[in-house]
Amino acid sequence: MKILALDSSGLVASVALLENDNLVAEFTVNNKKTHSQTLLPMLDEVVNAAGIELDAVDAIAIAAGPGSFTGLRIGAATVKGLSLALDKPVVPVPTLEGLAFNLWGTDKLVCPIMDARRNQVYTGIYEFCKAEAEAGSCEQQLVMQCVKDQCASPVDELVDELNRLGREVIFLGDGVPVYRRQITEGMKVPFSFAPAANNRQRAASVASLGAIYYAQGKTVTAAEHE
Repeated sequence: MKILALDSSGLVASVALLENDNLVAEFTVNNKKTHSQTLLPMLDEVVNAAGIELDAVDAIAIAAGPGSFTGLRIGAATVKGLSLALDKPVVPVPTLEGLAFNLWGTDKLVCPIMDARRNQVYTGIYEFCKAEAEAGSCEQQLVMQCVKDQCASPVDELVDELNRLGREVIFLGDGVPVYRRQITEGMKVPFSFAPAANNRQRAASVASLGAIYYAQGKTVTAAEHE
């Protein structure tokens, strides 16, 4: 299975190509250039570096929001054009689920936050839980589950909710540098902030979730994806 993935939902632009369990190529930039300048050249670079023809992919995964209106529209238009030209299905992946997946396997709550301005963030709360192993297998199976659906929330209300849950939390996303002090002052339970390698959108995570959702039949056509 080959999944092409794009994320232009925030300040970061990212493109990745996943083949089965192998991340073949990924190109991520966070240099304040507009996505209209970077996304298509990055796509060309990834495809050329991977040595895989675009028409060989099975589906195209896209970070579907929330996020920057302009970034999301650029990503949607790019994916719609690719889907129509290649006759491939689109796999929409909620942006915050993709962000949370960066911390796959942690036993802590994962709380991605994206700056929504006016002291609000786009956020959700996620955890990784043990799933029932296949018969005769000792391999530990984990699944990502949603504790709180993605939404817009005042920062103080989010902090209060996390305190009520009473579990250790990891924060990540572009809302962290904006609200770090407020979070630090309000949290009563143990918490931390994800390191640079994991704290922003990555198309690799969108691709990984896209592969899972594709196998579950969670796809749309180019006409249905806006």
